[in-house]
Amino acid sequence: MEAVKTVVQYYPPEPGLLDLMEHFRQMVNASIGIGLETAKTSLKSLSIASYHRLKIFGTRSEYRLCAISRAAGILKNYRNLSKKHRVRVPYCRRAGLTICYGVKIKDDELILPGGFHIILNNYVLRVLRQPNIRIRSATLTGSRIGVSFSKETRLLHPKGMLGIDRNLNNVTAVDSLGNTLIHDLSRVTLIKSSSRRTVAKFKRDDHRIRRRIAGKYGRIQRNRTRWILHNATKKLVDHARTNSLGLALENIKGIRRLYQKGNGQGSYYRGRLNSWSFHEMGRQVSYKASWEGLPVVHVNPKGTTSKCSVCGDRMVFSKESRTLQCPPCNYYVDRDVNAARNVLSAGLRFSLLGLSDEAVKGNPTPVVIPGVDDSQSSLGSGAQPEQPKT
Repeated sequence: MEAVKTVVQYYPPEPGLLDLMEHFRQMVNASIGIGLETAKTSLKSLSIASYHRLKIFGTRSEYRLCAISRAAGILKNYRNLSKKHRVRVPYCRRAGLTICYGVKIKDDELILPGGFHIILNNYVLRVLRQPNIRIRSATLTGSRIGVSFSKETRLLHPKGMLGIDRNLNNVTAVDSLGNTLIHDLSRVTLIKSSSRRTVAKFKRDDHRIRRRIAGKYGRIQRNRTRWILHNATKKLVDHARTNSLGLALENIKGIRRLYQKGNGQGSYYRGRLNSWSFHEMGRQVSYKASWEGLPVVHVNPKGTTSKCSVCGDRMVFSKESRTLQCPPCNYYVDRDVNAARNVLSAGLRFSLLGLSDEAVKGNPTPVVIPGVDDSQSSLGSGAQPEQPKT
């Protein structure tokens, strides 16, 4: 399978490159207009309708094709959103470009079609010069460049599973070897709470100024919290790689609907829960695991906290403590550890296929539970059992 990453750096753009980015933006908007005018939104039909009409911008064919591809992506999102919501006509606001053809690295420089050269720093060069790396594309803005690269990885057959429970103040993981990993994320919650209070203090009645200030503090908040999440997810993936473990996460897509206005919750509580970085953590775990060839599965989150991980009965909650009790088996356990064990149990029963974002599709090959199904591992691919000799 092919795993993809992106490395980013700042750079000083030359005037010709800024003009090219503005032409690229205009080509994207022209392609969007052609697609809406002719009711063509797929990449193939939009390319046929708009490729020759974009010659008026005087750019190379590589940039025209990438502009059409960008427009097709915008039109696809517009088509999906218009089915459920009332949306405005889409357009590309900021100058920038994405190029997928003719991107090369030579003599410490990134070379783009048209003779544009960008000097890369040592870190980016060290990353892009790893063995078996293929440059896929480059995305440029007025101050930053992101280079997307990939490598072919072999999907490993795990010897066990690592169940991960994402929480507001920590991430708890339990593996099939009996190890428990807890990473404290309370600093992330504190940084986001401080950022919300700071933005709320600005009372100027100008939505443009307020939006600009909120965007500035939002970037500061993301930069301060993202590295904390990266450290936690890196340790989880390293532990899984060292022990040849797959990773199991809860599929909690749409959980923010539980914390909307009108649900009988206070604004402070909603703001605190909606600042939870569960999606960012899941994204980091998925792409880092796919880079190492580790499978990732997403399991049903129903009952992971309330169900006893020993007997399956319902746990008794206490508002004063995070420790849960199971009356039938008299079992006491931390609620996060209990949830991680239930995620692990569901992940061991899950079947794996393809990349981490495709694992939810399933596969006829069952996951072998170490020490339990070793004798049945030869039957997982549909092979018939060997008949005894007579």
